[in-house]
Amino acid sequence: MLDALVAEARLRWGLDPADGLQVFAAETLVGAPIEPSRPLLIVPLATLRAEATAVDAAPLPGRAGPSSRDPLGLLARLYPADHPVGRFGAADGATVAALTPTSLETPLYVGPVAPELAVAGPWAMPWISARLRQPDGCPWDREQTHQSLRKHLLEEAYEVYDALEAGATPELAGELGDLWLQVVLHAQLAAEEGVFDLADVQGAIASKIVRRHPHVFGNAVAKTASDVNRQWERIKADERATAAEAAAAADGSGTTAVVKSALDGISPSMPALAASQEMQERAANLGYDWPSIDGVLDKVVEEAEELRDAANDAETAEEFGDLMFVLVNVARRRGIEAEAAVRAANAKFRRRFASVERGAAAQGVALRDLDFDALDALWDAAKAEEKTS
Repeated sequence: MLDALVAEARLRWGLDPADGLQVFAAETLVGAPIEPSRPLLIVPLATLRAEATAVDAAPLPGRAGPSSRDPLGLLARLYPADHPVGRFGAADGATVAALTPTSLETPLYVGPVAPELAVAGPWAMPWISARLRQPDGCPWDREQTHQSLRKHLLEEAYEVYDALEAGATPELAGELGDLWLQVVLHAQLAAEEGVFDLADVQGAIASKIVRRHPHVFGNAVAKTASDVNRQWERIKADERATAAEAAAAADGSGTTAVVKSALDGISPSMPALAASQEMQERAANLGYDWPSIDGVLDKVVEEAEELRDAANDAETAEEFGDLMFVLVNVARRRGIEAEAAVRAANAKFRRRFASVERGAAAQGVALRDLDFDALDALWDAAKAEEKTS
């Protein structure tokens, strides 16, 4: 039966099996790793199996979002609405948008779309990125380097961070896409240099995650998130030791290289509060931590007194840093993300200060002309306005 379908598709729609024909049962379509830039044959399960039984196909991870159990909805997400669909034994003229549930009761042929139109497929952006870098591509993209793209990576990461405040939104999907573009661009540049490509990036992270989750993919046991964190740090310590041994063997000196610290992977470019919290979390997972939060709170008082007693500017700056570091520890022990908490405080100050400005303008005076008591009254009014709004 399949041979006959392939033969008809070759004759009517120019199918070339060498392009990589995909064949999936209609009943299992929602769980199929469909790549729109490759030809697709959709066949009722009864055509593929002598004894076809009902199946309840699970959506493919990564495509388990809207309409994840609706095969027609899936096709609508993957293909342009006006993309032609071939019906075996019937006249041409059908499109993806015109398909109905009964359409899946007979075999269908969906031809490949141009790579730049297969936008929901995993290889669309890699293809687009490579195309932009061609001699007849985009002048801006062709000029980019790993160094020139660094600022864009940070900008996109912060925009994702801000979008996360609202949870799962269409805007977050767009921001994640912008961040994903940065990953794809760096992989493309490295591929052009013959160092690595996107497959290496995907393989590296997937292998790492499987390796560091032996309680899921192996026989280890981790019943709580704390168990997972401790296990994670132990595995990373073993990885660092193995890497040091490999480096020594490659060096040929026979001298074991110094094992990297558990803190070495924390980028110095991270925001200071986030870096402090990450360092403290890693140290705590290795057992280096205060027995209780009471000791941390006592340390806050101690550091505040040392800041008060600082003798010069250099000491003041140092003691201020120590105080901030201990306050981050308080946040960690209370389950607060320090960076997010300070961002929220900044946003609150921005709102209230804008209200103070409006209040001064309503009185017809400039802020600089008001004394402290008048400014404080405007601030109190701003706080009261927030509570009633």
